Amino acid sequence: MAEYTPLAIPQDGRLALNITHFARALRRAGLPIGPGKVIEAVRAVEAAGFTEKSDFYWTLHSVFISRPEQREVFAQVFRLYWRDPAYMEHMMALLTPMIRGTQDERLAKAAEKRAAESLLDGQDRPMPDRAEPPEEDVVLDIDASKTASAEERLRTLDFEQMSNAEMAEAKRILARLTLPIKPMPSRRTQSRPGPIPDWRMTLRDAMRQGGEITYFATRRRRTRLPNLVVLCDISGSMSQYSRAVLHFLHAVSNTKGQGWAQVHAFTFGTRLTNITRHLRNRDVDAALAAAGAEAQDWEGGTRIGACLTDFNRDWSRRVLGQGAIVILITDGLDRDPGDGLARAMERLSLSARQVIWLNPLLRWDGFAPKAKGIAAMLPHVSSLRAGHNIASLAGLADAVARPADVGEKARLLAMVGR
Repeated sequence: MAEYTPLAIPQDGRLALNITHFARALRRAGLPIGPGKVIEAVRAVEAAGFTEKSDFYWTLHSVFISRPEQREVFAQVFRLYWRDPAYMEHMMALLTPMIRGTQDERLAKAAEKRAAESLLDGQDRPMPDRAEPPEEDVVLDIDASKTASAEERLRTLDFEQMSNAEMAEAKRILARLTLPIKPMPSRRTQSRPGPIPDWRMTLRDAMRQGGEITYFATRRRRTRLPNLVVLCDISGSMSQYSRAVLHFLHAVSNTKGQGWAQVHAFTFGTRLTNITRHLRNRDVDAALAAAGAEAQDWEGGTRIGACLTDFNRDWSRRVLGQGAIVILITDGLDRDPGDGLARAMERLSLSARQVIWLNPLLRWDGFAPKAKGIAAMLPHVSSLRAGHNIASLAGLADAVARPADVGEKARLLAMVGR
């Protein structure tokens, strides 16, 4: 906690009401806070006293915080709500680039925008000056009979064509998507009723009864969960799509019941970067900020073949066991395509159970695999699908659940004559 100036104790004695409003702001920011914790916080402050700000901070912290990833949100909301006398102007500056208050050209920290939005819930944001409307009455006749819902429109809108507000809403939709998979049958068996006869158990039980076989013991196969490995292109032509996919991947990594043993994430442009540990942070803002800081080649060139070779050499044996499924997000436009890319893709396909390729270029109706990199990668993938909007990412579950679904691969292979 940073050093702040002492709090001025209000004269009207409305501290309990302020704690209640503070708890509501934390709840809007995503913290699981109910009425019970609010009552507990008021009682805790009453017992601890209201003398030092650090004591007040840690008293509320001990009541409202139950997970490490919630600390950043709590610290930002506390700073804005209890410290800054011009906190409303500061929050407006975080949400509206035209306003400059206590922010002063400073980028918002992780979770700070969420804290600002929670405290500004229901407040009107400042709008630019505009001419006064004419005094006479104006009647607007709007035909909304063919208007689709905003969410349905966002599902089919290209990520690259979205405004900042539309992208923010799209990320919230992506956070609700799931990518479940059913457990896979293993070669190992277990002593449970099933279709496989267990002769050893049958004879062992027969020996206990004088050699007479009274029943046949059976076994069934065990089930196991596969790994999910995502290789995401973050070059200049893929940066906007990569940000959206990483939001989706963060939701998959932190949602229980998805059916994956482990989720591994790698970014590549001019070099390969493992960002798996960053995506385990439950705060999506902090997770992607840390991943972006480690991936120094963001919006740079593209060396797909070299990066896949590094992955096969350094990581494939670690993460591709247990029938892993690989999702490759790239446009296939390699800067130095050659035999190395084809060999790397062949080894990747032989090491994984499935290699699903998401290519944003498939959004064009007249797309043809003319680039050498695309032609070299195409024969070694299990399925080729578009990956340019929310609907395409939502349809990814079909490709995972149905290995026979090859997507656009067959059509494009026919175009290259293979």
